[in-house]
Amino acid sequence: MKFKAEIDVMPLDALLDPQGKAVSNSMPTIGLPEISGVRVGRHVRLFVDAASKDEANAKVDEACKKLLANQIMESYTFHIEEA
Repeated sequence: MKFKAEIDVMPLDALLDPQGKAVSNSMPTIGLPEISGVRVGRHVRLFVDAASKDEANAKVDEACKKLLANQIMESYTFHIEEA
């Protein structure tokens, strides 16, 4: 079976996010002073061939831990569905 995974990788809350801070600081300039506390991360979409959803979950989790997220500085979440 083929599964599609949607993965979000974000900097840990305890760490500084210079890109998010720059975006937050720019909001009043573009007329959106109500927006603050921006954090910028990344979104990854991938496809995985697996015998079951549980196996696909395990493979995606392994990919996140080994390559897609630096667990010292980032957290990740993902959602898997049949493709």
